[in-house]
Amino acid sequence: MNRTRLIFFGIIGLAACIVATLLLTQLLGRARDLATSDSGDSPATIEVPRGSVLVTLASSNTKESWLNQVVEKFNAAGISTSDGSPIVVNVSHVTSGGSMNAILDGSSQPVAWSPGDQSWVDQANETWRQRTNRPLASQSCEPTVYAPLGFAMWRPMAETLGWPNTPIGWDKIVELAADPNGWATYGRPEWRQFRFGHTHPAYANSGLLSMTSFVYGIAGKTDTLTAADIYSPKVEEAMRQLEENTSKYGRQAPALLDAMARQGPSYLHAAAVPEAEVVRFNIERGDELTFPLAFIFPSGGTIWGEHPYCVLDNADWVTDEEAEAAAIFRDYLLAKEQQEMAIDNYLRPLSSSIPPRAPLTLENGTDPSITPDTVAPLPSPNTEISNAVIDLFNITKRKATILIVLDTSGSMEGDRIRTARDATVEFLSRLDANDEVGLMIFSDDVTTLSPPSRVGDVVEGLGQRVSGLVADGNTALYESVCEAVAQTAVQQAEDIAAEETRLYGIILLSDGEDTVGTITENQMFATCLPANAEADGIKIFPIAFGEAADQDVLNRIADVTGGRLFTADPASIGNVYLSISAEQ
Repeated sequence: MNRTRLIFFGIIGLAACIVATLLLTQLLGRARDLATSDSGDSPATIEVPRGSVLVTLASSNTKESWLNQVVEKFNAAGISTSDGSPIVVNVSHVTSGGSMNAILDGSSQPVAWSPGDQSWVDQANETWRQRTNRPLASQSCEPTVYAPLGFAMWRPMAETLGWPNTPIGWDKIVELAADPNGWATYGRPEWRQFRFGHTHPAYANSGLLSMTSFVYGIAGKTDTLTAADIYSPKVEEAMRQLEENTSKYGRQAPALLDAMARQGPSYLHAAAVPEAEVVRFNIERGDELTFPLAFIFPSGGTIWGEHPYCVLDNADWVTDEEAEAAAIFRDYLLAKEQQEMAIDNYLRPLSSSIPPRAPLTLENGTDPSITPDTVAPLPSPNTEISNAVIDLFNITKRKATILIVLDTSGSMEGDRIRTARDATVEFLSRLDANDEVGLMIFSDDVTTLSPPSRVGDVVEGLGQRVSGLVADGNTALYESVCEAVAQTAVQQAEDIAAEETRLYGIILLSDGEDTVGTITENQMFATCLPANAEADGIKIFPIAFGEAADQDVLNRIADVTGGRLFTADPASIGNVYLSISAEQ
């Protein structure tokens, strides 16, 4: 073989290697995008045989257990495309709003997407159409299952309101939340003021749908809703009363129920969540619950949460073969056998020919006799309605006072301090202009760089100060906790005196254990922190930054204050801050 031909074949071989590498990188990148999605849940590690078609599916976490079972069964069945290529499905469980944003910004590239409601699809399609003159999915997204929205309430409290026989609507929730006598009006003064929680409508499907059904209920409508209805004085005042008495927000509904399970009835009395989560908690975590939970269908109607399945065939990262495979899996989901499996996972089949059965029972906290015929199915919010609901929520939302406490000890040097700076600056940009934010750092000593002040007045300068932080010295962790709580308590007392109601949170980021300072661990818990969490108290959200962080102590700090422990590394710190922004 002459030299020219050798060079020619060498070039061809090199090109083939490059193409293969690019394809593998794209495939792995897509899996990585899903693995680092907004929920923080990685898709299961599965083997993808040579010649198979991989369908990556980003699915809302309400139907996690059902999808996991169906995917396992589908993959074991050896189903193929029309040309005989075996199909392998890999699912990641995400929040609807977070996954939509990840798809639109290109950080997630699934073949199929199943958010909790059609409203997220409408928003994504509208944005994609503006960019490309076509929607993300060329065909309509088929509903897969029902997951109705309503209220989780401790069963004795729900029964006091008349559950399951007496209709309970959003108007009753607002009335109870705004009643200065609280539960005493119902003869139960020991329960004190009503405490409510719901997820953030800009991040969570359950939050958007709950707040939309709230607007329908207060407006007294079950069909067409307009932006003018949402901004009406009646609806705005009702939402303001609700939000001023909302003690807990969040990014995911299970986190709210987890807080209720861990902290008990004195912490939260009710939360707006899907039916499936209530039944699941009663069955799977019943031993942890002080009382069973009851699921209340809002009497004025609710959004039944149809969880549409979209094949993203108009996205440039989805091939025709992948789109075909995704459609085959969609049809598999809708088959009767898989719909029956949905009941076992606390969801409701689409077809009325498959009646509800155990575990959907009154004993497990829900009324199986309720159907879309007895509790009106409210229309999913379109983009205009979604934007208006989120905007009204932001207008009426209980504002937050947040103190950011950053570990700047020597162990934070390098990537850790750099990514912590960048993520903190981004977090500051997410806060409402009328929230308050302060900054404290600690190493050998604790230093307050900026006391809590209105975000709109200080965010630019504070961001610059954060960007200039350097790492050096030891770790005065316990002292920083005590100082942060003391400062925030003074602020809270001043606000109460001024009859201002706010949420109070401390974000505590540390990568190590306490190594210096005059306060011991026992002193911190005994003298600086509350004995029990209070819904309206000062919550601490520790971020254990790296494996060396003292997670046991940080978790105890979170637990006794009603906060939540997060773990992070330089790659995930931004996502953690995003979750905390939904909490406040």
